[in-house]
Amino acid sequence: MWDKVRRQVAFERQHLRRLLGTYDVLVRKCDTSPPDDFELSALAAMLHAFYNGIENIFKRIAEGLDGGLPATQFWHRSLLDTMSKPGTARPAVISPAMVDRLDAYLDFRHFFRHSYTFSLRWERMKDLVRECELTMEMLENELDRFFASGPGTTHP
Repeated sequence: MWDKVRRQVAFERQHLRRLLGTYDVLVRKCDTSPPDDFELSALAAMLHAFYNGIENIFKRIAEGLDGGLPATQFWHRSLLDTMSKPGTARPAVISPAMVDRLDAYLDFRHFFRHSYTFSLRWERMKDLVRECELTMEMLENELDRFFASGPGTTHP
């Protein structure tokens, strides 16, 4: 099962890198001037898709190694929290510090899904936008450590 989950997560990681690459020019532009309303909407969609991709990784792990998703009303939050704790067939996937970092992206995803684009504010989004690359890098390092600890991995 670990090999199947590894392949699924690799697929999601590839898509996340593609997403960030697609928006790279716009993100860099915002370092020198604030986005207009259309750019702000595009960046909000990027943040939404970014967290969805990360959640897809966690869903694949939960379904493949934990036997399914959390069965609670607030399963999105519960899924994120459970990734920092060992499951019955796996070690913790991410650190508590990564949960804290990703919590802001989950909150934004919820806001985006339940609001109008005219409610978006660059001041509230800019740190998340600017931190996407670093967050992805940190997440990938933690995922690499997680998969290195799984079965079928040779340890030095």
